[in-house]
Amino acid sequence: MMAEKSVEPHIFVILGATGDLTRRKLMPALFHLRTLGELHKQNTLIVGAATPEMSEEAFRLWVYEGLRNSGAPDSPDLRRWCDDHLHYLTVHGGALEDYEALAVLLTRLEGTGRKPANRIFYLALPPTIVPFTVERLDQTGLLKSDGWVRVVFEKPFGHDYASARALNALLHRHLDESQIYRIDHYLGKETVQNLLAFRFANPIFETLWNRDMVESVQITVAEDLGVEHRGSYYQEAGALRDMVQNHLTQLMTVVAMEVPVSFDAAAIQTEKLKVLQSIDPIDPRDVAFGQYTAWSVADRVIPGYRQEQGVSPDSMTETFVAMKMDVHNWRWRGVPFYLRTGKRLPRKLTQVAVTFRPAPFQVFRSLEPESLDPNRLLITLQPNEGFALCFSVKTPARPLSFTSQSLQFDYGRAFGGELPDAYETLLRDVMIGDQTLFVSADFTETAWRLYDPLLAGRHDVHFYTAGSWGPKEADAVVERNGHRWQLGW
Repeated sequence: MMAEKSVEPHIFVILGATGDLTRRKLMPALFHLRTLGELHKQNTLIVGAATPEMSEEAFRLWVYEGLRNSGAPDSPDLRRWCDDHLHYLTVHGGALEDYEALAVLLTRLEGTGRKPANRIFYLALPPTIVPFTVERLDQTGLLKSDGWVRVVFEKPFGHDYASARALNALLHRHLDESQIYRIDHYLGKETVQNLLAFRFANPIFETLWNRDMVESVQITVAEDLGVEHRGSYYQEAGALRDMVQNHLTQLMTVVAMEVPVSFDAAAIQTEKLKVLQSIDPIDPRDVAFGQYTAWSVADRVIPGYRQEQGVSPDSMTETFVAMKMDVHNWRWRGVPFYLRTGKRLPRKLTQVAVTFRPAPFQVFRSLEPESLDPNRLLITLQPNEGFALCFSVKTPARPLSFTSQSLQFDYGRAFGGELPDAYETLLRDVMIGDQTLFVSADFTETAWRLYDPLLAGRHDVHFYTAGSWGPKEADAVVERNGHRWQLGW
């Protein structure tokens, strides 16, 4: 039986603590971990640091109101937790004396009775100031302690291969790789974690997980919203950088990886990296880029990407990507992997569709060859986490015909209530020092190296109407190989 680690007392420092991420994700996750008994009531403190001038009392009230808005019950315990465990310090544009003041504050809070002095720094900051912030933390001795120190980084991690490599080099001058936690919230989803268990704890599926039995694999991450308030950021990023290089690539390697020698971080990260290193250079002809245009429905007009705030009226930034990639190894040679993501699609959906090969001989000769749907395994990550195994059954009476049915497993119905939030899972993993669900330096650089040629080259961006499933050119990516996009269950 795997030993479960417990959370040690520590101080959790959020740099950029007055942002939307802190209020919507980090604080609710931290408070829920506390209600589950994961955090030491007296020996785990949270320190917020940001540029706005704010008193500790104002910061505590701001967090309290955010927790109430996120669904936390109004109770004396909630307010007491905010008053007893939250602290705040204003940092003015990264001045050295501000970080020195932060060091003094942490030393005071750690006190003589809080040894060893364990620290987590969560950098909820724009990527442009992350290198400078790390250097300030190091200059003021905040990255050194008689306990452990861990630093969490949000995506994007670099803008291309060169910048990612430079950022890794800078971090490694100040931190050991074991201290670095590059967070990808998709990997914190319960279904992604269970995908590993699903494969490696159930031999019935693992024996089918190869080129002899699998015809194709599709990974879809569809969003029904547009760029919202992120227009300026998205203008420089695009869907390939924002979604494919990290989220979809992570899912793809989890699906394709070999059986690790053990269920620990190093072994799993090694196998995921091997998958990336086995991918053939992506043919630009197997990639379709798209951008959503305006759509009128009833009395409502949904703006196109070029009409969004912060977006250039002649922008050619992609909001949709579909591509085919090939894994050149023994298990997957000849099996196409299709990746697709986009904004303003018909519905929100994250799904992996594994299509199995048809029978080598059709015994039902009176049927049309295409009348039997292929067996498929659908792994849905959102909005309704679960699995569905699709197969053909005979319909009653004559003439002979078949219909597709499915065996389904739904997490919500099976276990009741909501699944743990991804940030809750990942923050706890940081606290116990488990890097299994985090991204290594080698993985980051290898992923950027894979997509750099697509980013550097000129490519056409095809328009699609908001509310559709993308441009018709995306269908050609799969149809030229005799496949079609799979959706839902």
